[in-house]
Amino acid sequence: MDKDRRRAASKRPSRRLVGGLRTRLVVTFVVVALISAVTATALAYRDARTAVLQRTQNSAVDDLRERVTAVAADFDIPPDQGSLSRFAAKVSDGIGARIVVARYQGLTAVSDPLAETEGRITVELRAAVMTGDDAKFQRVRWRGEPYLVVGMPVMYADGDRRTSGLEVFAITDLRAERDDTAALLDSVRAGTVPVVLLAAVLALLAAGTVLRPVRKLSRATRGLAAGDLGSRVAVTGHDELADLARTFNESVDALQASDAELREQEAKARRFVADVSHELRTPLAAMTMVATVLEEDADQLPPDAARAARTVGAETARLSRLVEDLMEISRFDAGAVRLNAAETDLADTVRASLALRGWTDRVRTQLPEGVRAVVDRRRIDVIVANLVGNALRHGAPPVTVTLGTDLAADGEWVTLEVSDHGPGLPPGARDRVFDRFYKADAARTRGAADDSGQGSGLGTAIALENARLHGGTIDVTDVTDVTDVTDVTDVADVADGPQRGVVFTLRLPLRRTGEDTE
Repeated sequence: MDKDRRRAASKRPSRRLVGGLRTRLVVTFVVVALISAVTATALAYRDARTAVLQRTQNSAVDDLRERVTAVAADFDIPPDQGSLSRFAAKVSDGIGARIVVARYQGLTAVSDPLAETEGRITVELRAAVMTGDDAKFQRVRWRGEPYLVVGMPVMYADGDRRTSGLEVFAITDLRAERDDTAALLDSVRAGTVPVVLLAAVLALLAAGTVLRPVRKLSRATRGLAAGDLGSRVAVTGHDELADLARTFNESVDALQASDAELREQEAKARRFVADVSHELRTPLAAMTMVATVLEEDADQLPPDAARAARTVGAETARLSRLVEDLMEISRFDAGAVRLNAAETDLADTVRASLALRGWTDRVRTQLPEGVRAVVDRRRIDVIVANLVGNALRHGAPPVTVTLGTDLAADGEWVTLEVSDHGPGLPPGARDRVFDRFYKADAARTRGAADDSGQGSGLGTAIALENARLHGGTIDVTDVTDVTDVTDVTDVADVADGPQRGVVFTLRLPLRRTGEDTE
């Protein structure tokens, strides 16, 4: 059993995929860091751009208001074109490099005669200045470049807040502010790459810290699956992973204790069966001799006494066979069985087994000559006796034994089929037909077959163990599940209706002298 667990664990495929936990942790860290960096960049750009533009427009509005108030104190209304041009020039000189446009009714004056202003002062801003009594501003794009346009009406200084009809507009170039915010955005964007790289490094470190105990637990689990009950995980720390490792160790401790207890009980049971079987051999030998004497003299006894003597003889023989089977099973369980293998003609072996038990006339055979293999002749005889006896006792004629060979992908095999035409196996019996003492039919007085007319309940189990000892196996199939299992030519031997029955197939590796018989 331990070897089977280790073999299954060794065949289990590795699952170190690209999308493992480490990769997912790193990707998650990087994505979170990238989203955070992009969000911080967007917020920083928005706030910086808003602050720069707010500062610029506040400065432009305040400068224009102060300069217009100072210049308008000496300005006469209504103006002519010359005075309006001088007014625009004075306002422009006081507020720096801005283009100033002064409008009064149908007159327009520009501080820079070469500057084009029509596309930069919108109709909406003019309407807002004309109807308002304070400074208004608007950011516009003209020829792909950003500008801030501030406009305000000139009020009379008599305290009635009346507009004089004079309107002043200042155009400020925002390209410097745009370049400043763009430079800030580039700086923040350039800082995103190191942030993402740092997040990836931190993710790798964190993944290593988290996954190291997980890998240790995984190795311990694989060892446990392979049958190593001594596999343990070192417990470090007091976090959830440490609790998991501690729970794993406690579970394995309990499993190991249960396994040790079960093994001890199993060993005691095997020793008990072996001891009982051994102790029964001596009194059974004496009982057999007495029963044989009684059977020999049964014809001289009264009818009731003769019948009792024959019954005692039959039951004593059956009990002797049961003891022998129990001792054989005990040897298999203890691993004390060894093959006495030699190259053997299998057809001769089968014929000799049938002849020894007087079954030659009751069994059809298809035994081609020349099929030789390295086997233990005595154990093959036990297998044939058990399978054929089972078919004769529980099946119906014709019982057929077919010897052949089979070339498969895993090598060449010897096959020996034993088929009958009985009622077949009950539902669910196929999976348990090789169990010890299993009775496929509750109406039968005995279970699995042996080499006699009555079963000890261990025959098919012993046959399977002998097959496995040779590196082979025994399969069982209902005839109704397969086609052309046997060559049935004598319809008189088969009951009318659908063909039924059971086929036991012994498969042994075909080895000859000089080949590995392990």
